[in-house]
Amino acid sequence: MKRTFISVLVSLIFILNGFTQNTIEIQAQETDSFPIIWSKFEIPFTSSKTYDNPIYEVRDFRVVFSAPSGRKKTVRGFWDGGTDWKVRFMPDEVGKWTWKSECTDTENQGLNKVEGDFTCNGNNHQELLFQKGTIQHEPGKYYLSYSDGTPFFWLACTAWNGALKSTDEEWQHYLSQRKENHYNTIQLVTTEWRGCDKNAEGLTAIEGTGRIKIHPEFFKRIDKKIDEANDKGLLVSPVILWALPMGQGRELSPGYTLPLEEAVLLAKYIVARYQGNHVVWTLGGDGKYYDDLELKWKEIGRRVFNDIDHAPVTLHPHGRSFVGDLYAQEDWYDLMGYQSSHSNQEGTVNWINKGPVAKMWSKLKPMPYINLEPNYEEIGFRIDATDVRNASYWSIFANPIAGVTYGANGIWPWLQPGERILNHGDTDGVTGWRKSIEFPGSIQMGYLAEFVNQFDWWKLFPANEILESQPGEEKFNHWISVVKSADDKTIMVYIPENCDVKLFNPKGYEYSAQWFNPVTNKYTKADILQKEFEEVRRVNFDSGQAETVTIAKISNTIQFAHNFENDMIIVLKKK
Repeated sequence: MKRTFISVLVSLIFILNGFTQNTIEIQAQETDSFPIIWSKFEIPFTSSKTYDNPIYEVRDFRVVFSAPSGRKKTVRGFWDGGTDWKVRFMPDEVGKWTWKSECTDTENQGLNKVEGDFTCNGNNHQELLFQKGTIQHEPGKYYLSYSDGTPFFWLACTAWNGALKSTDEEWQHYLSQRKENHYNTIQLVTTEWRGCDKNAEGLTAIEGTGRIKIHPEFFKRIDKKIDEANDKGLLVSPVILWALPMGQGRELSPGYTLPLEEAVLLAKYIVARYQGNHVVWTLGGDGKYYDDLELKWKEIGRRVFNDIDHAPVTLHPHGRSFVGDLYAQEDWYDLMGYQSSHSNQEGTVNWINKGPVAKMWSKLKPMPYINLEPNYEEIGFRIDATDVRNASYWSIFANPIAGVTYGANGIWPWLQPGERILNHGDTDGVTGWRKSIEFPGSIQMGYLAEFVNQFDWWKLFPANEILESQPGEEKFNHWISVVKSADDKTIMVYIPENCDVKLFNPKGYEYSAQWFNPVTNKYTKADILQKEFEEVRRVNFDSGQAETVTIAKISNTIQFAHNFENDMIIVLKKK
């Protein structure tokens, strides 16, 4: 649905020395011809003052919205160049809303104590984000959901540079292809960083590393890209502050270079700019959030999020670092993101299957656990579709199922044919983004989402304890992962290599079984051995003679063999 600007008449009341000024007309950005639920609503303001550096001179500009039910929601506004300021908001109730602005510069008549109202109507957009509502984390759950409670399985694609570098045609092609292949989330970066020193127009988000200046024109390109992703029903996870404190080009990443105060100011600006969109925030990208930097990042999170209403927030840690035990009790932290990084070797495979995520998820408060950066396809010319599938299925089965992210070494940098990746030491020959989205692993991750969504996946929890033996203890990349429902009525087993498998069946259920092939997206009937036979002596009442008979009964184990050419999943359903 095309986004348009329409005029909405609202009552703007400037309370100055007890006098009320006239009602004026403002512009509101939305889809359709009036404010509608679950869509971005924009209110422009004209500052009565011109500032040299607005993010320092106006420390806080916010609007408190009052819903038809009486609930209040607080969001920040942002400077958009010159004397233009805006507030973006997503109404979540139908009916009449009222609002009032607050500004730390109390003498600014255009920003302080401005009031208004609008009527929010229903939404006829066909995408689920606009019908079921924005994505949230409900306390006590291990998964994300739409606002109406429907579980949301996260399948993201990593396009770090997509909003920074893509043309209009490229972005539309990419979004449409991702949507067609069952992806529902796009991960992207919102500033310059070590992988992209400026956007396609040669602009940067900020100037300076001590005292900074915001460049609003830089962000207008990203506004359009995020709006277009949302319009196709795709959630966006914007990285606010890229933060890797090591490696070539780290000086380009705001999360590494900026002092605490400036990091907070930039983060507040970005959150204000995109809070009216369907987003899940990634506060830091590829960062170190522990040891000497732990207090800094906790303080950033608290200052940016704790006094406003906001979408779910996570951190994207550097490879094979786990911060769940450090951040689980932070009020602003909603999603346990982690990065297993890019290797098919023993250390990484064991980190996924036997490391801190697998060990700690049941000991911390419930929240979604999502591998935000497993193996990138084609990275170092050593990771193929098999490695992508292995890391992804192991990841979703290592904790309560919530989702996973795909990446390819030519997609995240938005690489064109013959182009080199900035600051990442890559050699020539990396496939460009347009061909990379058609890689086998890229398509097969869509199969993964399609497969998972056929079941009540949010009821499935790790259950490797029902394996009689774990071949992964002998050979790391033969690790078998099991999830099941609490009532044992559904069991799934991911098997990466040929082997015989035996599961314990303590409740003595009889199951039907089918194989799912993650390469072909096809199902076949599975033959399983779940009965045992026992010879017993009994009297034949017709002949009066004793005889031996064989009786079949449901066994306390289930046995089957994997003898396919590739990894497989077996699904057992109680008859």
